[in-house]
Amino acid sequence: MGFEVIAIAGLVLFVIIFNNKNQLQKFIISSDSSVNFFREKDYDFYVVAKYGNDVDPNILYSKRIRMSLYAGLFILLLFITDLTIMNFLKIIGAVIIVYKLPYVSLKKSYKKYMSNVDSMLPYYLKGLEILCQNYTVPVALSKSIEDAPDIFKPGLKDMISRIDAGDSSIDPYMDFAKRYPVKDSMRMMRLLYRLSLGAQENKHEQLTLFSKSVSTLQNKARETRYKARLDWMERQTMVMLVVTGGGMLLVLMFSMLFML
Repeated sequence: MGFEVIAIAGLVLFVIIFNNKNQLQKFIISSDSSVNFFREKDYDFYVVAKYGNDVDPNILYSKRIRMSLYAGLFILLLFITDLTIMNFLKIIGAVIIVYKLPYVSLKKSYKKYMSNVDSMLPYYLKGLEILCQNYTVPVALSKSIEDAPDIFKPGLKDMISRIDAGDSSIDPYMDFAKRYPVKDSMRMMRLLYRLSLGAQENKHEQLTLFSKSVSTLQNKARETRYKARLDWMERQTMVMLVVTGGGMLLVLMFSMLFML
């Protein structure tokens, strides 16, 4: 009897969901939808950071809601003949977990992305510094694109196109820094902008200041990589110690059992 009830309920729910899929999506992505109350404030930012402007955050959010509802309905089918308070809490827990997983994944992806930017920026700036010794800053920026890490190329192209279009303000430099908001990116872009404004007689002084800042960033990046490697080795050592200790403890326990 229980299986028949679950099958019939599942079929009814499937028909309802299938027939109302478009209406459900329209309700979810509407700006005044109560579902948006649960939407994280930085969700759209993380979506754009990972996928760019080609992906609509509203569509992805509607998929999150649908998947969490499907998960809840699936668990509901399993407990439909035994709806206790504990089972109801399990349903709510499943909905929350499925709802939060995409957001957590986006957040982790963004942190990894920013970590890559943070480690690559000093080395890109070092190459740019060498080019600035022989060219003006706009020309050096243009020449740096070919050898720049792929992660910076979209931002560099946007910045250079705005400078070539006649924007002599600091805005293109600051927008580049905002696009890659890692440690010291704002300060380095300000220094680069000042270097672009400096007269030829002051270029050496500005370039020396820029070079010192780049060297400092490189040292910080090396220290960060060394610390990360050291932390990884410590974690691996702890895992080995725990596994070895646990294995020895199990062997000791089995030995004592056989002796008894």
